[in-house]
Amino acid sequence: MTEHVWSYKSTSGHLAGTDLTGYKVEATDGSIGKVDKHSDEVGDAYLVVDTGVWIFGKEVLLPASTVVRVDRDEKEVFVDRSKEQIKNAPEFHRDKHLGDAGYREELGTYYGAGAPFGGWPA
Repeated sequence: MTEHVWSYKSTSGHLAGTDLTGYKVEATDGSIGKVDKHSDEVGDAYLVVDTGVWIFGKEVLLPASTVVRVDRDEKEVFVDRSKEQIKNAPEFHRDKHLGDAGYREELGTYYGAGAPFGGWPA
């Protein structure tokens, strides 16, 4: 089960309806880019991050559960994964994967509790 992976943690400070587009995204070890798109949908919340030059202009999809803090004053989102963990996630292609249930399941497993580096406790 990976449903909890697609929900914001209650401690993140994220308020439903807040537009996160353009917010900087900080991994545990540095900046990874800016939010290009996001969803607040219950059980289906995520961030699409434009990584710019960090990984050659690619985008990454981060489940909402990776968000540990939203700083609305500084327009920053902090996630609980390292740059390497994010870079090693299943590759994301917006046109192909955004509505793909199989990809979301794979990504949910990668970032979820069964992942090698943890995730939310079940």
